[in-house]
Amino acid sequence: MTYRDAGVDVAKVKKAQKAIGDIIKATHRLPVAGKVLSGFGHYAGLVKIGSETLAMHSDGVGTKVIVAQLMGRYDTVGIDCVAMNVNDIICVGARPVAFIDYIALRQPNEKLVEEIATGLVEGAKQSQMAIVGGETAIIPEIIAGEDETAFDLAGTVLGTLKTKPILGSSIRPGDVILGVESSGIHSNGYTLARKVLLSKYSVDDNAEHLVQTVGEELLTPTRIYVKPVMDLVDKVQIHGLAHITGGSFTKLSRLNDKVQYSLDSLPNPSGVFRQIQQDGNISLPEMYRTFNMGVGMCVITPKSSAEQIIKTFKKYKMPCQQIGRIEKGSGVVASLQGKMQVL
Repeated sequence: MTYRDAGVDVAKVKKAQKAIGDIIKATHRLPVAGKVLSGFGHYAGLVKIGSETLAMHSDGVGTKVIVAQLMGRYDTVGIDCVAMNVNDIICVGARPVAFIDYIALRQPNEKLVEEIATGLVEGAKQSQMAIVGGETAIIPEIIAGEDETAFDLAGTVLGTLKTKPILGSSIRPGDVILGVESSGIHSNGYTLARKVLLSKYSVDDNAEHLVQTVGEELLTPTRIYVKPVMDLVDKVQIHGLAHITGGSFTKLSRLNDKVQYSLDSLPNPSGVFRQIQQDGNISLPEMYRTFNMGVGMCVITPKSSAEQIIKTFKKYKMPCQQIGRIEKGSGVVASLQGKMQVL
């Protein structure tokens, strides 16, 4: 099975995103106050107002909310919603400051909203930022899931930069690529993961490569990398940061498309990734194009800074190791089954 077989054609998604980017680019000249420094195409938009540079990003939880419905547990997806936003804006070196959420419901459900809010607050605590508002919408004609608890969840984060933005232009051959451990699937690839696992198991079942039930594994919250990254941005040289989400390691090219990202020490499939690959009969390249495979964040840095970065993540109990290097060329290649393959 492939991600496209499951219903998500990444190539078509990227084409649609580019079309949107081309349309909205004209608005970058419109602000009367402030100046757009970086817009569509990176992990966050940057606007300079006076002496302050602000970063903004918006993201959601995707079909992970369906797993929450199946489990009848809603106190963790709020963490995911925060994580998907803050992990992106820290990739430009911005510190999260404020967050607003958007909860769309099939019908009013106070208990559901309270549980979601519990997760949002936990995510905000881990990110050291405030939730300053949000919106709740009741739209039964649009939120038409199989259960009365059907909902969708998204949010927007605002951050500030105190140093020069990290946009990837400094990435050069000789730099190393460090990979920081993920907490599992995080919040991407769920359309494929659910098609594979939930066609064979219930959420309460155990599976060969899992230490938790299938549902517990799929509901594990996305790891938040704010504290260690903010600890590092003004202390060491960081040439690029990549949150490994939809499109997985292919996303590295968005940082700088004039170099080649050579991934020669990626983790082998294990745990939930091994289970998905085995039960879905999925090829290795497809796995590494779809899932984070145990690496939730990549840091690209001169080799001289690598040891300090690894130690800093270790201080926050986040294993980090070198997974590749930057070479001359373009694109992303990975060592899979003993040979380098294009992702």
